[in-house]
Amino acid sequence: MFFLVLFSTQLSFGNSILWSKTGHRVIGDVAQEELNGKARRAIKELLDGQSLASISNFADEIKADRSFRKFSAWHYVNFPADKEYSDVEPSPYGDLVTGIQKCIEIVKNKSSSKTDKVFYLKMLVHLIGDLHQPMHIGRLEDKGGNDIQLQWFGRGSNLHKVWDVNMINDYGMSYFELANSLPELNKKEIKAIQQGTILNWVEESQDVANQLYESVEVGEKLAYRYSYTWWGTVETQLQKGGLRLAKVLNDIFG
Repeated sequence: MFFLVLFSTQLSFGNSILWSKTGHRVIGDVAQEELNGKARRAIKELLDGQSLASISNFADEIKADRSFRKFSAWHYVNFPADKEYSDVEPSPYGDLVTGIQKCIEIVKNKSSSKTDKVFYLKMLVHLIGDLHQPMHIGRLEDKGGNDIQLQWFGRGSNLHKVWDVNMINDYGMSYFELANSLPELNKKEIKAIQQGTILNWVEESQDVANQLYESVEVGEKLAYRYSYTWWGTVETQLQKGGLRLAKVLNDIFG
């Protein structure tokens, strides 16, 4: 099998908005509540007291600096709908999986400088969030849904943007309100969500993405019905992202 990523595709993804600022902050807030004592103390020291929610959009913000362009491909991963990640050759530019793995490696390494640990911790918080936005595990041929043009309440949009921005922003809640409105889970349910590996979670998001591709037709006019049908999936993905981010960070910091 082979996996080809065109540089133009990399650039188009690099300029997209990812899970919206609100979505990433929700994931950071959920994770913050699930940190164990050691992880909480270590992260507080590294981030000088900043919360995970407050730094969750760092990986998008640095796109304003062209020197960080090499990280653009880390925000997504594309592979055929009927394949698993391990079936294809990784992109030479890197991808969401290799980006997460690199972040974990550097943050976990006791020899890493504080500067590097802080940078890659901020990247990691964001990338775990991207992993749970299903269209970031979308198909190469349509740039993760960016080429699937739609109408959202009469405004031009596309499938990727609907899931990155439109549904969350139009729901009208702050990240704090949204995080606190998520379903309450018991310890057994939380543990079940946190099981598995990064690759398991990628393939799970791909399964959701495949459903989303079937949920629309090109040019379709989406409004309240679509939001009503799929809002529960938005909440589920945000909650999973936060709980799994906490698991990764707890594992890193012991």
